[in-house]
Amino acid sequence: MTKAELIDKMASSTGLSKADASRSLDSTLNSIRSALKKGQKVTLVGFGTFSVVKRKSRKGRNPRTGDVITIPAAKIPKFTSGKALKDAVK
Repeated sequence: MTKAELIDKMASSTGLSKADASRSLDSTLNSIRSALKKGQKVTLVGFGTFSVVKRKSRKGRNPRTGDVITIPAAKIPKFTSGKALKDAVK
């Protein structure tokens, strides 16, 4: 499902216009993004939890040359699905 398809589905199920559904989805995603940027967790009960995880630096290989390189440490977003979502997918 693409973002456009999700907006269409939201608009049809809620009775909102596509423009309102698009603004609503964008607002939700921006709120999640800004909370993660601050290092906060976002928990949507029944759906899952978004969080930020620190990944340590590690050794890797350049696939072209085979040289060992150091991959720097990074913060990455993580999603853990909730029980209700896991049960719905089964």
